[in-house]
Amino acid sequence: MGTRKAAFAGSWYPGNASECEKEIKGFLKESSKQDSLNKDFVGGIVPHAGWYFSGSIACNVISRLKDDNPLDTLLVFGMHLHAGSPCHIMTKGAWETPFGDIQIEEKLAKELTEQFDFSVETDSNYTHDNTIELQLPFIKYFFKDIKIVPMGVPPIETSLEIGRAGVEIAGKLGLKIKVLGSTDLTHYGSNYGFSPKGSGKKAHQWVRDENDRKVIDVMLDMNPKAVLREALSNRNACCAGAAATAIAASKKLGASSAQSIAYATSYEKSPGDSFVGYTGIVF
Repeated sequence: MGTRKAAFAGSWYPGNASECEKEIKGFLKESSKQDSLNKDFVGGIVPHAGWYFSGSIACNVISRLKDDNPLDTLLVFGMHLHAGSPCHIMTKGAWETPFGDIQIEEKLAKELTEQFDFSVETDSNYTHDNTIELQLPFIKYFFKDIKIVPMGVPPIETSLEIGRAGVEIAGKLGLKIKVLGSTDLTHYGSNYGFSPKGSGKKAHQWVRDENDRKVIDVMLDMNPKAVLREALSNRNACCAGAAATAIAASKKLGASSAQSIAYATSYEKSPGDSFVGYTGIVF
């Protein structure tokens, strides 16, 4: 098995290590880490727009997962899927990043495929999807030798079982793991066929203060089933399965509380009638 090529490097984020590192250092300056001192974070939720729009939030969530204890593996949940979509997984090989390849944790991935039905992605036959790839340079930067199990999980309760099972299998294998779920929030405007509050600043305020707030609140309550219901009802999370699965897995790892790191929308950087919300949360 070979290496899955980085499809978005050089467009959605820088294509070389030096430029990635420059942006990462800039992102870290945008958020104080004092609130994370003496905290044992086991998981998080990150957005996945291009780094220009949401890279700072994703970077500052992933950086908070790093502590003094060695980490073997990160379970990364993502992909734009519907309730009828199959689950996806990479079970072998590696995934390219500007900082070097990230290896797949093959034993853990293999055991998951023995318990659940997956569509197996390979380095040469995979779904073109940004949700996981945009996190990988951050992961490789902060966790040099870490392995990953990248999974696409649809917004169904079986996905929550997959997250919990991943934690159980890791424990049996003696692996120190943490988890990450990738989702953006409300996609508003004519570009997305969703504009119940018209356009302009009032629409942006509704997304920011009401629609996105609803799904963020159930994420902070660590209620994965409510995340699935909320996203289905109000279209305020594009990858609700990934976020909900990260919550379920974090709870299995012992997390009992959540902390909001940041919130933003693309409107702040590019005002217009179509925009997207982003949140960063750690567990």
